[in-house]
Amino acid sequence: MKAKLTKRNIIFFIIIAVLIIPQTREPLQILLHKGLSYINQSSLIDKDERVSIAYSNWKLKSDNSRSLTFNNTKGKVVFINFWATWCPPCIAEMPNLQLLYNDYSDKVEFLFVTTDDFETVEKFKNKKNFNFEVFNSLNEIPEELYTRSIPRTFIINKRGEIVVDESGAVDWNSETVRSQLNDLLIE
Repeated sequence: MKAKLTKRNIIFFIIIAVLIIPQTREPLQILLHKGLSYINQSSLIDKDERVSIAYSNWKLKSDNSRSLTFNNTKGKVVFINFWATWCPPCIAEMPNLQLLYNDYSDKVEFLFVTTDDFETVEKFKNKKNFNFEVFNSLNEIPEELYTRSIPRTFIINKRGEIVVDESGAVDWNSETVRSQLNDLLIE
């Protein structure tokens, strides 16, 4: 029996090829996650279900050579995003994170945490025109913030409670998130 090459078969093979070839796969994955980020919205954890952070001596070093001990964030609203330069959902949410950072970096402590080396991070930031500060962890991450998947984002209130815990790409520049941050800042 001879296989008949129909339009449907040709389209199927083109889709498979596009998904297999790395140069086309990553942009498609980023586009897909960008779309999903508008569905996956940030939501506050119920007050009775919030976990308090045990402020540890978690030490971080930034791509600007700034050292930070997590204890220094006590009493502040903290936005922690675990990410990587090679991660399509991370890349998809970064433009909105940059916009949020632009408007809130003077009020909220942003910790963009990655295991990527700073040379790779700088190339990525330059290519994408991002200017947020990026951190590498120098020691053990607090147990409450430990994650095996990225992107993973936590927002911590001034009392040290995790009020947002989201996995996957999220539209961080939404009115919902801005309202959440504004409410946390006036608490």
